Amino acid sequence: MQAPQIEAFFATLKAANPSPVTELEYTSVFELLAAVLLSAQATDIGVNKATHKLYPVANTPQAILDLGLDGLESHIRTIGLYHSKAKHLLQTCRMLVDLHGGKVPGTREALQALPGVGRKTANVVLNVAFGEATMAVDTHIFRVSNRTGLAPGKTPDKVEQQLLKRVPAKYMVDAHHWLILHGRYVCKARKPLCWQCDVIAQCDFSDKTPAPATLDSA
Repeated sequence: MQAPQIEAFFATLKAANPSPVTELEYTSVFELLAAVLLSAQATDIGVNKATHKLYPVANTPQAILDLGLDGLESHIRTIGLYHSKAKHLLQTCRMLVDLHGGKVPGTREALQALPGVGRKTANVVLNVAFGEATMAVDTHIFRVSNRTGLAPGKTPDKVEQQLLKRVPAKYMVDAHHWLILHGRYVCKARKPLCWQCDVIAQCDFSDKTPAPATLDSA
C-alpha cells in the first residue's frame, strides 16, 4: 500500500466513523486501565460484563485493594485467566496507591512498570486517556496491517513501528480505533467480509472474498 492509498484508506474510515471510541466501558482513567488489563485474551463484551459488576462495588485502586484477592476474583471470574489478572490488578493497585497517590501515571515508563501492563496496554491508556498518538497492536491491528499491506511486519513491534511511520499524522490519534473496529467487524480472521469493505479499493489483499450466494425466492 503506497502513500496515496494510505491517505484514501484512512480518509474513508474517518468519513464512516469520524469519532471512534474504545468499546471498553469506563468512567475514569483507572477504570480504563483496569479494563484494558483485564482484556488480554478476552473480548470487550466479556470484560464489560464483569466490570459492570465490579465497578459499582470498587472502582478505585484502594477500593479494589480492600476487596482482596477472593473478593476481586468473585467479580471477574467470568473473564479468562481471571486468577492471574486479579493478582496483577491488585499489585498494580498497590503500586498506584503507594507510588502515585492512587492516580494513573501518564508516562509510558511509569505505566509499563505496573504489573500486568505491557507495551500494548500502556499504548491504549496513553492513546485513549491522554490523547497521545500511540499504536496498540492487538491481533486485529496485526491482521489488518499485514493483510491489507498497510504496515506489514512479522511481529507486533514491527507492525507498530511501521504504522507509526506510515499513518499520516492527522489520523494517528484515532487510527488505533479504526483499525481495531475494521478488524473486528469487517476484516475478520477466518473470512474477511470483503464485499462489505469500504476500503477494498485500497487493500492489497489478493484473495478477496466474494459476497455469499443468495437463494432465489421460490
